[in-house]
Amino acid sequence: MNMATESDMSSWTDLLHSSTKILEQAAPSAQFPPLQRNLDQLEALSKKLKSKTLRAEAPSQSIAATRLLAREGLNAEQLARDLKSFELKTTFEDVFPAEATSVEEYLQQVHEMAMVSAIQEAQKDNLKSFNDCMMKVMKEDWQKEKCDFLQSLSRISTLPRTNISDSSAGATRPGQVVSLISSPQISSGPSSIGLAPLANKPVLEKKASVYAEVVKNLNSARERGLPFKPATAFKGAYESLGLETSGGKSVNMQKIWHLLQTLVGEDIAVQRNVSRKMSLVIGARRHLVWGHEKYIMDTIQSHPVQAALGGDVGNLQRIRAFLRIRLRDYGVLDFDAGDARRQPPVDTTWQQIYFCLRTGFYEEAIQVARSSRVSNQFASQLTEWITTGGMVSAETAAVASEECDKMLRMGDRVGRAAYDKKKLLLYAIVSGSRRHIDRLLRDLPTLFNTIEDFLWFKLSAVRDCPGGSSSVVLNEGLVPYSLDDLQNYLNKFEPSYYTKNGKDPLVYPYVLLLSIQLLPAVLYLSKEMGVEGYNVDATHISIVLADHGVLSEGAGAGQKLGVMDAFAEASSIIRQYGLVYLRSGDLSTVLEYYAQAAAAVGGGQLSWTGKGNIDQQWQRNLMLKQLLTELLLRDGGIYLLLGPRGAGEEGELSRFMTDVKARQQFLLEASCQCQDAGLYDRGLYKDNGNLYKLHHAQVGLFGVLPTGSNIQRSIEIQKRIGAFSLALDTINKCLSEAICALARGRLDGESRTAGLIQSGNEILETYKYYPEVSFQEREHVMEQQTVLRQLEAILSIHKLARVGHYLDALREVAKLPFLPLDPRAPDTTPDVFQNLSSHVQACVPDLLKVALSSMDYVTDTDGSLRALRTKIANFLANNLHRNWPRDLYEKVARAL
Repeated sequence: MNMATESDMSSWTDLLHSSTKILEQAAPSAQFPPLQRNLDQLEALSKKLKSKTLRAEAPSQSIAATRLLAREGLNAEQLARDLKSFELKTTFEDVFPAEATSVEEYLQQVHEMAMVSAIQEAQKDNLKSFNDCMMKVMKEDWQKEKCDFLQSLSRISTLPRTNISDSSAGATRPGQVVSLISSPQISSGPSSIGLAPLANKPVLEKKASVYAEVVKNLNSARERGLPFKPATAFKGAYESLGLETSGGKSVNMQKIWHLLQTLVGEDIAVQRNVSRKMSLVIGARRHLVWGHEKYIMDTIQSHPVQAALGGDVGNLQRIRAFLRIRLRDYGVLDFDAGDARRQPPVDTTWQQIYFCLRTGFYEEAIQVARSSRVSNQFASQLTEWITTGGMVSAETAAVASEECDKMLRMGDRVGRAAYDKKKLLLYAIVSGSRRHIDRLLRDLPTLFNTIEDFLWFKLSAVRDCPGGSSSVVLNEGLVPYSLDDLQNYLNKFEPSYYTKNGKDPLVYPYVLLLSIQLLPAVLYLSKEMGVEGYNVDATHISIVLADHGVLSEGAGAGQKLGVMDAFAEASSIIRQYGLVYLRSGDLSTVLEYYAQAAAAVGGGQLSWTGKGNIDQQWQRNLMLKQLLTELLLRDGGIYLLLGPRGAGEEGELSRFMTDVKARQQFLLEASCQCQDAGLYDRGLYKDNGNLYKLHHAQVGLFGVLPTGSNIQRSIEIQKRIGAFSLALDTINKCLSEAICALARGRLDGESRTAGLIQSGNEILETYKYYPEVSFQEREHVMEQQTVLRQLEAILSIHKLARVGHYLDALREVAKLPFLPLDPRAPDTTPDVFQNLSSHVQACVPDLLKVALSSMDYVTDTDGSLRALRTKIANFLANNLHRNWPRDLYEKVARAL
C-alpha cells in the first residue's frame, strides 16, 4: 500500500516538473498573460466547465468503462464508430454445437433449423400477402362503391333513348353510331345515341350501346350474305368498354364470351366432321385448354428461377418448366437428370402426357408417349383419341378399360407417387367408360384442384350417344360416358353451391355453358337484373347461340323442350329486350332486334338465306310479318319501313322483303290488321280524349292502340301500294259509322265526317295521277266513289235536320236516287236496297227516323207528306227481315 502511494506521488511530482519546464520554455505573450492555479482551483474550474457542457451526469458505468478503455490504451470514440459497422456472424459451432457428433443428431438439428426457418419465412410471406390482399380488396370495394354511387346519380334510364318524330313532320330517321367492329353495315342516318360521349354513360347504357351496334352489323352481314362472327364481335365490343375488374371473382363476362367463341367454333378455321353436339363439347374443351395454357404461363412467370425455362420456349419445354415448379419437392426429374446412375430420377412420363393434353399440345403428348418405354403401348391409343376427337373405336376403348381395371385392382401401393394417378386418368379418358369415371370420382374425390380441371376431364371422356348412354353398349358391356351423365351430375347441386351464395355469380352459368346446357344458362342470366346488367348479356348470348343454330342441342338434361321450343324461348328473350327500345321510341334499334328475334325462330343464320327447314322458315316469316306490322302501328313506323314515298323501296322494309309482290302482299295484310284494330264494334277505346267503341280484334298482339291513328295508318299504307279502292272502302266504312254516331247525338261526329270526306276526295285526286292502275281497280274505285257520294247525301240530310231545316231535309230525302222514297215516282217493287253498299245500308234506319221526325214539324199542304209516309211504310214492309230497330217501326205506325 505504501509502495503504491509512493509511486503515485512520484508520478505527480514528475508531472509538476514537466509542466514547470514547459511553462518556462513558453514565450510570454501580451495577449494571453500567464495564470497560476493550484490543484483545488483546477478541480473547481473543471467541474464548472463540465456543468456548462453536460446537462446530465454520465452514468457511473459509462465513466468506468471509458476509464477502463483509456487505461488499456483504447480510444472510446473510435471504438464506438467501429461498432456501428460491426456485423455478427455465426460459426458452424454456434449453429451446430460440437456435442452433435453423430450423423443422426446432425440431421435432426438440420431438420429442426430448416423447419424453424421455413415457418418464419412462411409467417412473413403470409402476413405480407394478407396485407396486400386486404389492401387490394379494400381498393376494389371502394372503387365499386364509388362507381355504383356515381351511376345511381347519373342513370336516367337503363338503356339509351332516342326520339323519333312523327312521320308527318319529316324527322330524320335514327340510325347507327360509329362502328366498333370492322364489318359491313348499313347506316340509316345519325343517331342520338352517338351524341353523348360513351365514357359519360352508365355501365348499362355503354354495354347496350356497343351491343346494339354489333347487332346492326350482324344483320347487315346476314342480309348481304357476308361472313360474320357474332361471338367474336360481341367479345370485342365488351372488351372495348374496359369494365373488367377481378374483385375476387373467378369468372367474368369476358371469360364467358371467350367460351362462347370456342363453343360455336369461331376460333378455328376448319370444323371437325363430328355431330353438332360433339362439336360443342370439343369447343368447351378448347376453352378449358386455353385457360390452362394461360395458367401455366402465369405460373412459369411467377417462378422463373424454379422453372429454368431459359431461351427454349417450345411447348414441351413449357410443360417441363411447369413440372419443375409443380414437382419441386419430389427430387430430380427425369428430363433434368444428367447421370441416372448416381440418383434415380423421378419418372414424369405420365405427368408430361397429361399436362400436354390438358394444355392442348397434342403433338408433344404423342412425342412423349412414343419416346418413353413405360408409355410406348399407350401411344397408339392416344394418337387415335387425338385424331378422332375422342371418338375412338370400340376395340381401343375396351383395351383402355381393361388397363383401368388392372390399375384399380392393384390399388394404391405404399410409397407410390401421387402423380401415377395421371396414368389412370389418361386411360379412363380414352376408354370413355361411365363405370371407371364414376369410380374415379368416388374413390379419389380430391383428384382435381379446380372445377375447370374436373370439367375438362369429364368433357374429354364424353362420347357421342344419340339415344343416350344406356342405348349404346360397347364391347364387353362397356357403357360410354355421355353428356347427359355429366349434366345430371352437375345439376344435383344448387346454383348457390357454384356461386358461393352469390359471391361469384357467373360461375353457375359458366358451368352450364361448359356442360352444353345453353338455354338454362341464358335463362339464368336473363333473370339477373343487377347493376352489372347480366340480363343484357343474356340477350346477346342468345343471339349468338340462335344465329349458330345450336340452341336445340343445349336444352339441358331433363328438359322436355323441342327444337322450336328452344328457338322460341330465345326469340322471346330477344323480342322482350327490343321492347325496351320500343318504349323509348327508338324504332330503328327495335327493328334490328326484331329481325334477330324472327331469325332465332327460323334457325339463325340459315334463315337469312332460306336454307333452313320448311317449318322453321315458315315460323320465321310469320314472326317477321307480325313484328313488322307491330312497328307499322307505331308513330314513325310507316316512315321507317316505307320511307318518304313508295311501298317500301326507300325504307327499311326492302331489307327484309326484296320481292315487290311480297312487299305489297305484306302491306295489304298489314293494312287490314290496322283497319281491324281501328274500327270499333263493341268495347271501348279513347282517341283524342273522346270515347268510342272498339272492335275486339284490336285487343290482341298489338295491345290497345289509338283507333283513329290506326285507321289513318291503314289508309296511308293502302295509298302507298296503290290500293285506292280499299282505302276508299275504309273511309266509307268509317264515314258510315260517323254518320250513325252523329244521328245518335255524338258531338264529335260532324268533325270526324268532315275529315273523312276530305281524305276520300284526296284519295280520288291522287288516284287520277297514279301511273299504273288496272281496269278492275278503276271499276272498284268508281264503285267506292259512288258510295262516298251516297254517304255525303245522307250526311247532308242529317245536317239540315240538326239546324231545323226540316222541309229542305224532306226534299233531299225524296230526291235520293238510291232509295224508293220519291212521292211522285210510281210504286215499284224491285229491291234496289239490296244493291246498296253495306255502309250505306247501315245509315238507312237513322235516315228514316230523321225523315219521320222532320214530318212532325212540316205542314202537309198538298198530300206529299202523306205520300212520303206511305213510301217509307212500304219500304219498311219490304225489309222486315233486316231486323231494324223496333222504335223505327213504332214511329212509322204512329205516323200512319
